[in-house]
Amino acid sequence: QVQLVESGGGLVQAGGSLRLSCAASGRTFSNYALGWFRQAPGKEREFVAAITGGGGFTYYADSVKGRFTISRDNAKNTVYLQMNSLKPEDTAVYYCAAASKYTNRKDDYNYWGQGTQVTVSS
Repeated sequence: QVQLVESGGGLVQAGGSLRLSCAASGRTFSNYALGWFRQAPGKEREFVAAITGGGGFTYYADSVKGRFTISRDNAKNTVYLQMNSLKPEDTAVYYCAAASKYTNRKDDYNYWGQGTQVTVSS
């Protein structure tokens, strides 16, 4: 079992930055690939970014490539999402999730946090 708790969401103006954190507890953190997903009102939950267990490989949705950076600190059992050049369309609840393999498929993620709200004003 892995427990995930996100933090760092908030209200920011377009063009601004936020850094989300996700603290994990439970089984060996580095055994899991981690991902960030987001869900806007009335929309499906969508993939944002993923990182391998060791942190050596990352993958991004086209909509955030070049603006968002996923990273992890296995000594602190924490994964981060640095979000720059934020746009109003980035407004959503952001979730971190853990999977036994490196993937962008939502259904492959077994463990989820409770989410943190990010709101970008125009």
